Amino acid sequence: MATTIGRGIGVLFQVYLLFGKKYRIKFSIHDFVPNLKVMIHVTQLSLGGMAQNIIVTSSWIALVRIISTFGSEVVAGYTIAIRILIFTMLPAWGISNAASTLVGQNLGAGKPERAARSAWITSIVNMVLLGITGIIINLNPHFYLGLFIHDPVVINYGADALRIISYGYLSYAMGMVMVQSINGAGDTFIPMFINVICFWCLEIPLAYTLSKVLHFNQEGVYYSVVIAETAMAILGVTWFRLGKWKVKKV
Repeated sequence: MATTIGRGIGVLFQVYLLFGKKYRIKFSIHDFVPNLKVMIHVTQLSLGGMAQNIIVTSSWIALVRIISTFGSEVVAGYTIAIRILIFTMLPAWGISNAASTLVGQNLGAGKPERAARSAWITSIVNMVLLGITGIIINLNPHFYLGLFIHDPVVINYGADALRIISYGYLSYAMGMVMVQSINGAGDTFIPMFINVICFWCLEIPLAYTLSKVLHFNQEGVYYSVVIAETAMAILGVTWFRLGKWKVKKV
């Protein structure tokens, strides 16, 4: 109920801002007349973005299924660790979204080189931010788990997850900026294919192989996350450097 009330108030505040007269974007009731052509175009453009979210979410579900075979205490520690990791990465996601906006605006202004430069600068800022965050987490991961639970066994399992997954923070920082920059250029299908390769074709099979076949147990799952995210950063940088996104027409 609290979540619904909080988000509902947020939406009402957004509506107030969009219909207000003080801001650059101003809506009126006449703007809500359906335009089928625009609706179809927006839907086509958003399909890749929707697929990206589905791919990432489903991969995390698969990882939880593998981790669940190692016991409830491992699952509890992993769940808390992931929540902490998500919280620490919220600023980085905001920065990557800013990169998407900068790329789109500069391409719209007919300045592709400035779009590329803004993406590279943003990725460096993101890497510095998450790099420092990763160091802080690794200094004492048990402390952060202890803020949410007092079971020493769960804390130990969660600390392992927090420590190993945070090893990939530099890759996460670079990867999310590159993917969002390509999205910002209007090319949402290439990032979708990158996600398929990294999360479905690499991460899930690797998590099973490392944890079950090679007997790294739950730590194998954590390492698979780092490897998959590193692969996404490499593929994202490679495609971005090719520059084909610069000629994408939206």
